[in-house]
Amino acid sequence: MKKIFATAIAIASLSGVAYAQTAAAPAASAPAAAGSDATIVGPGITMGTAATMPLKYVEIKGTDIVTSKLVGVDIYNKANEEIGEISDVVIGNGKSVIGIVASVGGFLGMGTSYVVLDPASVALNNDNGTWKAYVDTNKDDLSKAPKLDYDKFKK
Repeated sequence: MKKIFATAIAIASLSGVAYAQTAAAPAASAPAAAGSDATIVGPGITMGTAATMPLKYVEIKGTDIVTSKLVGVDIYNKANEEIGEISDVVIGNGKSVIGIVASVGGFLGMGTSYVVLDPASVALNNDNGTWKAYVDTNKDDLSKAPKLDYDKFKK
C-alpha cells in the first residue's frame, strides 16, 4: 500500500516537472510547534508516524503517468540512440520528484551503473503506446556521470 501511495505522489509531482521551464519556489513551511516532532510541514508526504492533515483523494488524469509504467522506459539521446533505462524515481522529503535513477551500461545486469538525472532535464513521450525518455547527452558522457550506490537504496 505504501508503494502505491508513493507512486501516485511521485507521478503527480512528475507530471508537472516534465513540462516546467523554471522551478517554482517552494512554499514556506510553518514552524513546528514547541515540543512537536513534526519537522516537515506543507504539501506532500509528511515524514513521520502521523498524518498532519485529513485524508484527501486525487483524481488521476489521462495525461498522468504512474511509476510502474515509467520504470523500465528506455532513455534516448538527440540522435535517437538508446543510452540507458529508467530504474527508479526519487521523491525528496516526500514532497516532489527530485531525481530519476537511470541504469547505464552493462549487459544482463553485469557491469550496470546508476546515475541520478534531474527530472527537468528529461523529456517523456508516448510514441504510439511506448513510453520513451529523452535527454541531451551521449552514452559515453552518461557513463562518466557521478555514480549512485543503488544497492544502499533498494531496501
